[in-house]
Amino acid sequence: MTTHELIARYYTAFNRADWDGMLSLLTEDVAHDVNQGERQIGRDNFRLFLQKMARCYLEVLTDVRILVGANANHASAEYVVCGQYLSSDDGLPAALGQRYRLPGGAFFDVSNGQITRVSNYYNLQDWLKQIAQSDY
Repeated sequence: MTTHELIARYYTAFNRADWDGMLSLLTEDVAHDVNQGERQIGRDNFRLFLQKMARCYLEVLTDVRILVGANANHASAEYVVCGQYLSSDDGLPAALGQRYRLPGGAFFDVSNGQITRVSNYYNLQDWLKQIAQSDY
């Protein structure tokens, strides 16, 4: 499988809420850089993150564009997050079913056909503004 195919499978699994499918693409010691948060290490921590995300958010990514570095060990993706805030997340405003749409991106390291690092980015201030103004 090429790096492009690996990242495409990762996002296909995300959009189907196939958490086990996503996790199968990661190394056991995957590094996960949460947007504006701390780095988490390990597939088990990634699983916990996905469980929290599934509880708090309903998201689908559209317009996914994947770029792969010349050596195929690095990749990036740009996308649009279409979501709904379902359940209040720690340290964030109350969830009232607000809908949002915002651009996001991620960087990946890849080795031996598996993802070794995922770093996610989106504009938190844009998200906060959208959920404050949402018609729910």
